[in-house]
Amino acid sequence: MVHLYKNGKPRADILREYDLSASAFDRWVKQSRTTGSFTERDNRTDEQNEFLQLRKENQRLKMENYFKASSADLRTKITVIRQNAHKYAVSAMCNILKVNRSTYYYESSQQPSADDEVEQAIISIFEENQRVYGARKIKAILQEQGMVVSRRRMGRLMKKNGLVSVYTVAPYKPHTSSCNDSPVINELNREFAKKEPLEAIVSDLTCVRVANKWHYICLLVDLFNREIIGHSCGKYKDAALVYQAFASVKGDLRRIQLFHTDRGSEFKNQTIDEVMNTFEIKRSLSMKGCPYDNAVAEATFKLIKAEFVKNRQFESLAHLKLELGKYVKWFNETRIHSTLGYLSPVAYKRQALKKSV
Repeated sequence: MVHLYKNGKPRADILREYDLSASAFDRWVKQSRTTGSFTERDNRTDEQNEFLQLRKENQRLKMENYFKASSADLRTKITVIRQNAHKYAVSAMCNILKVNRSTYYYESSQQPSADDEVEQAIISIFEENQRVYGARKIKAILQEQGMVVSRRRMGRLMKKNGLVSVYTVAPYKPHTSSCNDSPVINELNREFAKKEPLEAIVSDLTCVRVANKWHYICLLVDLFNREIIGHSCGKYKDAALVYQAFASVKGDLRRIQLFHTDRGSEFKNQTIDEVMNTFEIKRSLSMKGCPYDNAVAEATFKLIKAEFVKNRQFESLAHLKLELGKYVKWFNETRIHSTLGYLSPVAYKRQALKKSV
């Protein structure tokens, strides 16, 4: 991205296309000009390195003074190590308390903890749900299983096992690029709560790296239950990608009443117009430069980037399609949503349809 900037690509275009915050990009440009490295370690000042070293030494001395005061029997030392394993390295504690690590691990395994059952349940829920759930969602599932666990206790057990949910910070997005000037108005008007399936669907695109090249993902989201009803991925950000997403929808497209997107050219062209006319779908476009008009699509892609794109590597387009299909299935059938009362989109729709009968 810095290379693109140095070769003349406008800063605003780079921030928009790669969904970057201005501060992060400016920091990378500065690092490129100074150290030539983008790692935090290479860009620390001498004062910062000295501070980190002093803090590390202080932590060691604090731990050493704390544990040297414990001149108890072996069982007590084992208990002290177990109770502080989330704060200090086990090897360091064993060294200070003069306990063999093998002895600690053996004795520790013989002492079942009151947290063991809850801890295993938390780990299981976290692993079974793409390693993306935070404390709130895990707590909701534990309550369904008859376990009442405080957020504080859950946070301690998650920290102990290194379970960190994905999260993102909303980036600053400049809106200076050109867009289509279609006379189509914003029919949706930010009314994101819908009472019927397919009453309104929204869409957007995002980029993802595949074998060191940019590819794109398109999703169609039903506002009724936040279900991803159609998806596609490909090499190009164009109308064909949107068309493929519509082609993946199961069921009669004529049931879709309204299709809302931003004013990207991939959404307003002859190909998409033909789809709208053929299936008699009413069109809606966000106001120019206003992402809040398509907030649900934006929020969905925020989840996609955090839960699906981040920390994954895709070797080919076929690999991306396979993994995206698996993720969409999990998203629709398993992933619980706080806006749906901690139900999955499919479960929410099933429950709503039962009530209407």
